[in-house]
Amino acid sequence: MDKYVIRGGKPLRGEIEVSGAKNAAVAILPAALLVDGVCRIENIPQISDVTLLLRILKNMGAGVRAVNRNTMEIDSSGLTFGDGPYELMRRIRASSYLIGAMLGRFGRAKVAMPGGCDFGVRPIDQHIKGFTAMGAETEISGGLICAQARDGLHGANVYLDIVSVGATMNIMMAAVLAKGRTVIENAAREPHIVDLANFLNSMGADVRGAGTNVIRIYGVQKLRGGTYSIIPDQIEAGTFIAAVAGAGGEVLIKNVIPKHLECITAKLEEMGVYIEARGDSVLVKREKPLRRTNIKTMPYPGFPTDMQPQITALLSIARGSSVVTEDVWDNRFKYVDELKRMGARIKVDGRTALVEGIDKLSGAPVKACDLRAGAAMVIAGLCACGVTVVEDIHHIERGYENLVGKLRGLGADILEVSETDPEDGDIKQVVG
Repeated sequence: MDKYVIRGGKPLRGEIEVSGAKNAAVAILPAALLVDGVCRIENIPQISDVTLLLRILKNMGAGVRAVNRNTMEIDSSGLTFGDGPYELMRRIRASSYLIGAMLGRFGRAKVAMPGGCDFGVRPIDQHIKGFTAMGAETEISGGLICAQARDGLHGANVYLDIVSVGATMNIMMAAVLAKGRTVIENAAREPHIVDLANFLNSMGADVRGAGTNVIRIYGVQKLRGGTYSIIPDQIEAGTFIAAVAGAGGEVLIKNVIPKHLECITAKLEEMGVYIEARGDSVLVKREKPLRRTNIKTMPYPGFPTDMQPQITALLSIARGSSVVTEDVWDNRFKYVDELKRMGARIKVDGRTALVEGIDKLSGAPVKACDLRAGAAMVIAGLCACGVTVVEDIHHIERGYENLVGKLRGLGADILEVSETDPEDGDIKQVVG
C-alpha cells in the first residue's frame, strides 16, 4: 500500500514548474482518434489517467510512440472501428470522450460506462442530447454506452440544459467531421474547452467561439496530422498556490497562464496571500495569518469546484468563520470527515459547509477520498503540527505529476512510502 508521509510546519521556498493540464489532456488524447494522420502532442502530464488513456488508444489500434517524457506521437491513420477495452474504460471518467471521438470518426461508438472520482451523480444525458440532435441513436445497456448514426452525423443546434464541460467537449468532437454546422448554446467556457478547440483547429477543424457560451462548429471532411502543446494545468497551479498559502513561505510558480488563475487568486488574496503575476509565472508569498472568506463554486470563470477542497483545508486554519457553498457537484464534502481527524471544525449541511478556523491542524492518518480531496489532505498535512499519513494516494496520482518530488524541491518534508504489509508497516521502499 503506497502512502504519503508528511511532517508539517515547514514553509515552502523556491521555484516550481506546473505540468500540462490534466483536464485538457484527457480530452485531447481521445480527440486524436479523429485525425487521419500523426499527432505530435507536447506537454502531456505524466499521470495515471493519461497512462490509462494511452493504453486504451493503443488497444484500439492507434499507434502510440513516446518521443520524450512529456511528448507523444499518436497515429490514427489506419484505425478501424472496434470495441475498446472494457476493464480499462470503466476505470476512468475521461473514457466518455471516446464516444464523441468514435462517433465523429466512424459514425458509431461502444464505450464502457466511465468511472473516476465519486463525488456526485454524473449523468451523460446532455451528451446524449447532443448526439441525438446530430442524428445518432444512443442506448445504455450492460454497462455499455452504444451510439450509432446510421445515416451519418449532421449539424444541429444543441442547447445544454446545464453548463457541462464533458458534454461541450463530446459534442465538439462529434461535430468536427459532421455535415453542416453545429451550434452549442450554454456551452462551458473553461480553459480546457478552449484548448481542445485549438487542438482540433490546428488539425484542420473549424471551431469558433470556444471560451464563450456559444460555440459553432463547421464540419470538415478530414483532419490532418500536426503538432500541438497542451496548456499548463490551472488546477495544479492553484493547488501549489494553496500549498504555499497554508505552509507559508515564498514560491515562484512557473509555466502558468495567470489569466486562468484569476478566479482562484482573487479569493486567496482576500485571505491575505500575496500573489504577483510575472508573465508566465506567479510569485506567491504568505507571511501573516490567513483571513476568513466565503467561497461559492461555479462554472468558469467562477471559482472552480476542483479547487474547493484545497481552499476548505486552508479556511480550516483561517481566522474567523467561512462559508463554502458547492454549487456544481452534490456530494463533494466527503473529505470533511478526514479534515476533522486533524482537528478541523467544519459543519456540513447539504451543499454548504461552515468552517470555523482554528490555530493549527494536528497530523493524523487520513485518506484521499478523490483526486482533489487528496490534494487537500496533502495541503492540510503541510500546515499541520506533527505527522500526517495520507492513504489511497492512487486518487492523487490520477491528476498530479510528481507531486512529492515537486514539493520536496520546495523544502517540504514529504515522502512516498510503499509497504510490503500494511498491518505491520514494514516499509519496503521510500520514494522521493
